[in-house]
Amino acid sequence: MSVFARLVEQLADLLQPLLHASAAAAAIVLFTAFVRLLVHPLSRAAARGQRARAALQPKVAELRRRHGKNPEKLRKAILELHAEEKVSPLSGCLPSLLQMPAFFLLYHLFSDSTVGGERGGLLAHRLFAAPLGGRWADALGDGGVFGAAGLVYLGLFAVVTAVAVFNYRRTKRMTAPNPVVVAGGDGERVPGLGAVGKVMPFMSFFTLVTVAVVPLAAALYVVTSTAWSAVERAALYR
Repeated sequence: MSVFARLVEQLADLLQPLLHASAAAAAIVLFTAFVRLLVHPLSRAAARGQRARAALQPKVAELRRRHGKNPEKLRKAILELHAEEKVSPLSGCLPSLLQMPAFFLLYHLFSDSTVGGERGGLLAHRLFAAPLGGRWADALGDGGVFGAAGLVYLGLFAVVTAVAVFNYRRTKRMTAPNPVVVAGGDGERVPGLGAVGKVMPFMSFFTLVTVAVVPLAAALYVVTSTAWSAVERAALYR
């Protein structure tokens, strides 16, 4: 992780003549975007896998209608269908899981005050008037909501809210025409999944809580990564 920290600090040094005190904040945003660009092929693979599985849904529904009363036979028939069509049941999940270590690594890089046992230099910088190592609670105690540091957080909250609204509308459009039914295929929804479907569109709004409680450096990472994900998914799953 210290290697990544040094890379971000070197990028901040390059940006220093142009952005001055906010160079480290800009370096975090650019470095996060660069990492997301590197793992973009995995996102594309996940999208291809999801589309492949979606194309099989009519055949899977037919298998459920025919073998709904025999779970073992149904399971075997679905596996044979995936093998015949050369589609892995995990084709959309595995690439997404492979991305997680990089995202957790960056989150810890921008939230820990020490890196490799040494005090991290990133959190000593600022984004305008707000310290990268500070939190929203610190900004509220130093000038209030509309203080110099508080305004920085209001800007981040505005960006997160805009992304959350975009994701909310998109998720509602995607989930509305795709109700999940039981294996028998008689139109009855799977118990509990209806509630999950209602909650899913609101998940993006929980990012507001994250931005409010983590250090500003980590909040910048979260906001950049969330905005990238929204644009990326809109492009890949349109």
